[in-house]
Amino acid sequence: MDLHLFIKLGISAILGLVIGLERELKRKPVGLKTCLVISIVSCLLTIVSIESAYVFPLKNHMTMDPLRLAAQIVSGIGFLGAGVILRRGNDSVSGLTTSALIWGAAGIGIAVGAGFYWEAIFSVALLIVSVELVPHLTTFFGPKQLREKEMVLQITTSNSQSVADVISAIKQQNIDIKTLRIKDLDQQHHLIKLKVTVDQKQSTTDVYYSIHNIPAIINIDIENM
Repeated sequence: MDLHLFIKLGISAILGLVIGLERELKRKPVGLKTCLVISIVSCLLTIVSIESAYVFPLKNHMTMDPLRLAAQIVSGIGFLGAGVILRRGNDSVSGLTTSALIWGAAGIGIAVGAGFYWEAIFSVALLIVSVELVPHLTTFFGPKQLREKEMVLQITTSNSQSVADVISAIKQQNIDIKTLRIKDLDQQHHLIKLKVTVDQKQSTTDVYYSIHNIPAIINIDIENM
């Protein structure tokens, strides 16, 4: 029994735990258990791949790539990553960060299995900083586009003559309109669907209260993307 191999598996489990906790705290579909399994099994397969390359060639007089099996982990993990990427009805895509962290957990397991302990630990630290700290810093120091967030507004108006006035009033509330769609619901009511950007610090309720008193608006539906 090689204690060193068990230490590798233990380190990969701890690092996978750190990544999984970050997803779990955000209530993401892929959390603690998934990241642990990916990190541990990736480490195990890397160990098997490396150890097999040095055991079997001695018996059978042949050469083997020590990372041949480990190389398949990167492509294989793509199926799991693709499974958490979702496209919503409003054309927005979610799950990309979780998918990337799944791939990252596999990479951490491979690194530990290959013996790159400090590199793996430093990589996990960078991952957590990148996911947790950097987005907050960009809201203060980044360019304007990074300090904005998108929302979808669906507004019902009482008459067609008020549509232009409603749009103009929304623009006066420091709301930048990106796309605009107008639909007739019946002879009296009209639906205005807007994709807008607002300051990152503005909450959904702030946007609602800023426009709900606009004349001719009889219904508001706001979705924070």
